Amino acid sequence: MDVFSDLIRGVRAHGSLFGSSTLSPPWALHFVDGAPLTLCTVLSGAGWIVPEHRPPEPLRARETIIVRGPATFTFVDEVGTRAEPLACGEHCATPEQGGTRHRRGWHDCGGDAGDGGGATTLIVGAYPVCGEISRRLLDALPVVLRVGGADTADPVLDHLAAEVRVDAPGQQVVLDRLLDWMLVCSLREWFDRPGGEPPAWWAAQRDPVAGEALRLLHAEPAAPWTVSTLAERTGVSRSTLAKRFTDQVGEPPMTYLTHWRMTLAADLLVEQDSVTIADIARAVGYSDPFGFSAAFKRVRGANPSEFRRTATTASPATARPVPARTTPAE
Repeated sequence: MDVFSDLIRGVRAHGSLFGSSTLSPPWALHFVDGAPLTLCTVLSGAGWIVPEHRPPEPLRARETIIVRGPATFTFVDEVGTRAEPLACGEHCATPEQGGTRHRRGWHDCGGDAGDGGGATTLIVGAYPVCGEISRRLLDALPVVLRVGGADTADPVLDHLAAEVRVDAPGQQVVLDRLLDWMLVCSLREWFDRPGGEPPAWWAAQRDPVAGEALRLLHAEPAAPWTVSTLAERTGVSRSTLAKRFTDQVGEPPMTYLTHWRMTLAADLLVEQDSVTIADIARAVGYSDPFGFSAAFKRVRGANPSEFRRTATTASPATARPVPARTTPAE
């Protein structure tokens, strides 16, 4: 298990609403949900993403922008548009709520994205983020990140554009997985961009020593690791492992392991509220629940019982992820 795969596993589309919506200027769509991650792709035409408290970002054909919540954002035909903002939220695409026509996959027949008439075709996918594991991924992202359009057609976008026009058995699964595919490809491209500043763990994955140590720690987080046993499994000396890992990742291997174990434990405490603290301690590599509780409080600022109680009594809006959805509008 590599670090990126581990962190993104809780970021999955489920029950997404997709559409191919043709927008004719002027327009201003205000996405008010403040989702943890929102992926915006223009299939044709152009517009501007205007994040809350951030400068506007142009979005051209075949480009993708990912916006990190909880701040909201607006998609407009031009900066300073005369259009009145249309609030788009969970029910924006539902006809009963005043939204546009839709099925799970639908195409707005009111216009053709390829007619050259200045219309813009937008697809938006809002992502929930489940648990503390995936929040470590969000912490590595800026408020807005851009993935530039390629000179040749992106096959993922081509599949997406074709799928939203039909209504076929299994379509929901196809749409969800295409959205996941778009998100993963977009993040990988952004992390690998020339001159970029990816998180330390991303670059460290390519180091033969630190990368192998990271893979081992993520594959077997509950193993009785020491620097010596990790060095032996990695095939280098103890001092070489300690230095390479710290230089590449930014913290010593056992410190990284403790933080990762506490992240795993935080999710287990919330997701499996009937499991005892002792069982969770063993699941993340602690034979002594008291030692686990002390480590958890040191890292998370509360003991496991307090953390579980606070998380499970939080409001539904903050405690439970909502299904991902696409919020198109005309």
